[in-house]
Amino acid sequence: MPRLPASTAPPVDRLYSAAETRELDRRAIEEQRIPGIVLMRRAGGAAFDLLCRRWPAVRSITVFCGRGNNAGDGYVIAGLARSRGFEVQVLQVTAAADLSGDAARARDWAADEGVVSESFHSGCALRGEVLVDALLGTGIKGEVRPEFAAAVAAINDAGRPVLAVDLPSGLDADTGTVLGCAVRADATATFIGVKRGLLTGAGPDHAGELDFAELDLPDAVFDGPGAPRGLALLTLGAGELALAPRARSAHKGRFGHVLVVGGDLGMGGAVAMAAEAALRSGAGLVSAATRGAHIPAILARTPEVMVRGVEQRGEVLTLLDRASVVVLGPGLGTAPWGEQLFDAVLESRRPLVVDADGLNLLAARSAHRDDWVLTPHPGEAARLLECSRDAVNDDRFGAAKALQERYGGVIVLKGCGSIIAGPEGLMLSPYGNPGMASGGMGDVLSGVIAALLGQGLAAQRATALGVCLHGAAGDVAAASGSIGLAASDLAPHLRRLLDGIVDGRCPAP
Repeated sequence: MPRLPASTAPPVDRLYSAAETRELDRRAIEEQRIPGIVLMRRAGGAAFDLLCRRWPAVRSITVFCGRGNNAGDGYVIAGLARSRGFEVQVLQVTAAADLSGDAARARDWAADEGVVSESFHSGCALRGEVLVDALLGTGIKGEVRPEFAAAVAAINDAGRPVLAVDLPSGLDADTGTVLGCAVRADATATFIGVKRGLLTGAGPDHAGELDFAELDLPDAVFDGPGAPRGLALLTLGAGELALAPRARSAHKGRFGHVLVVGGDLGMGGAVAMAAEAALRSGAGLVSAATRGAHIPAILARTPEVMVRGVEQRGEVLTLLDRASVVVLGPGLGTAPWGEQLFDAVLESRRPLVVDADGLNLLAARSAHRDDWVLTPHPGEAARLLECSRDAVNDDRFGAAKALQERYGGVIVLKGCGSIIAGPEGLMLSPYGNPGMASGGMGDVLSGVIAALLGQGLAAQRATALGVCLHGAAGDVAAASGSIGLAASDLAPHLRRLLDGIVDGRCPAP
């Protein structure tokens, strides 16, 4: 049985914004009558347990504290460490007297355990083998202030292991963007709800190993009336991301006919990869409409693909009549040849997966459809939204939602923590790795999604499964090394992973 790669995400199915996490916290305290200091002790205990598991030989720590509840968690960690015989150094960035409420209670308890805090200043000696970041939590707004920025710099420049408490300080919990500067942690212990910014944008680079503690909260906090909905964190092979087994009487006509349109002169490889990916992902039939010069190479690579050379708009129309779903854009170009094929496909009203130059041509037109999947990377998304790439990256969730509202259908905003936006809301895939930052990966993804659409899956389900399958295949391929990973390396893993998730036979990672 094929083995699914381990996801980098914790085993949860929902992600939350900072405001939603605060609401969960409020529900626990006010509605379930769990004192805030109890939650703080549980959080500090979970973080300390992670520290001991991750660095079992360590006997000294330095805890950086701010002024809010994040600092209170830090004082709990410090007190637990001191009670276990650790050497503990607490560096307080603001005045310890500024702490109030539960954070002050945690500070006082730590003092009873023998913890003594000292004021942080640039250049002060750090005595701990592991540094604990309890500076800033989810409530930060705007760029990190200078006094905290100095502490962040001290942590990052120390060259020692770092544990972040709930969230690396300076990372936006909602977007995964860096607010001027941010701690780069080796591990992050996060609590109550997994913050969505930890899994997209700069989040994974700053969070390191991610550990989640629900703090023993009752189900009513998460599922009761009025509970925050969050967004879906996808797991390949679980629930809706599994496939039903095929009947023994199955035939190719039941599994869709994918047509890939693209490949202007010199770009035939894009069509070849998209077509092969569709074939390896279970499409019953696969055709390609491309420049005639590319036919020999595509047939030599994948003889199962039916290739037709097209030079004019009319030559693609008969192929469109037979297709159940069309991939539009790989290697299409933006010259007149690509434009006329683009317009012909759009007028056909076939379900579409639009990628690459198809998206660049779409940016110059105004169109809204319910039956297409658009798969932009941040640069293409910026053109579609008429904004800067930085604006897209500053709020990837907001950009995905804006794309879906403007263009309809289902959107995949590709990148670290790819985001899917559709009628069922926002979803995030935790699969993929840096080795997949190479040419052709998007062509493979478009072929995978089209094949799943052709097999009858609803658009958002097909897209979610396709994005996870594509990322997981990349993770399997990267197991032997991610540098030099080529898009073609994913093909043999696609079918093995698909076979493994039929009817949920392969356990979720």
